[in-house]
Amino acid sequence: MSDTDTPRIAFQGALGAYSHEACLQARPDMIPVPCTTFEGVIRAVREGRADLAMLPVENTTYGRVADIHRLLPESGLHIVAEAFVRVRIALMARPGVALKDVKHVRAHMVLLPQARSYLDTKGITFEAAADSAGAAEELALNDGSTEGVLASEVAADIHGLEVLARDIEDLDHNTTRFLLMAPKIDLTRRGDKMLTTFVFEVRNIPAALYKAMGGFATNGVNMTKLESYMVGGSFTATQFYADIEGHPEDENVKRALDELGYFTNMLDILGVYPAHPGRG
Repeated sequence: MSDTDTPRIAFQGALGAYSHEACLQARPDMIPVPCTTFEGVIRAVREGRADLAMLPVENTTYGRVADIHRLLPESGLHIVAEAFVRVRIALMARPGVALKDVKHVRAHMVLLPQARSYLDTKGITFEAAADSAGAAEELALNDGSTEGVLASEVAADIHGLEVLARDIEDLDHNTTRFLLMAPKIDLTRRGDKMLTTFVFEVRNIPAALYKAMGGFATNGVNMTKLESYMVGGSFTATQFYADIEGHPEDENVKRALDELGYFTNMLDILGVYPAHPGRG
């Protein structure tokens, strides 16, 4: 099979980013396509340059990824799977550089605080970079540098850097959840435990949200996520993003969604997909 026949998966960041690692773990048979922005990832799929999008939505340490819930309903794409990637931080340098010689490192601003204890213990100073994988690429091109970079081991492999320390993150449970998105929704049952994600806007009536949620409680549907976000630049136009356990064809889920419909102006299912084995 030629590269033109091989399915492609788009992600945000440079080669070696944690999103790239998520692609390699979840879809090792697909060609990763790096994009500069989340909008670029979505555009790559909509324009046919990629078959799937890999988008991070939340992290166990830092919460939800900024702007992503606003982008998902507007993307025109649908969730077909989820992936969990444990954030393992490696300290890397150019080949031949010893750990004791590294006095300064660069990494994305979100990554640096996650390894603060290790860096302080070693007396290593740090500065933020626009992208950890990009910093690794820059370091590989910088002859004679004894600077280091914090990134994934994938970045070290790609850019020919040597890993001097592994798993230096302060928290050993730091995990990012990703969503795999495709142009068409897939409503088939592809696992024993299915999840349904949807967005909705409640009607402007008293206790609308409370009443809308009542159907999930009375029908025994477990809602694992409910988040609100403003739309259209208005403080009064609020939409909600929700994850529930179950398939829309399950009787209890069907009844809950029907009841939700009575109290909403808009209800849009973003995806129906199997729960990842790493989900608690």
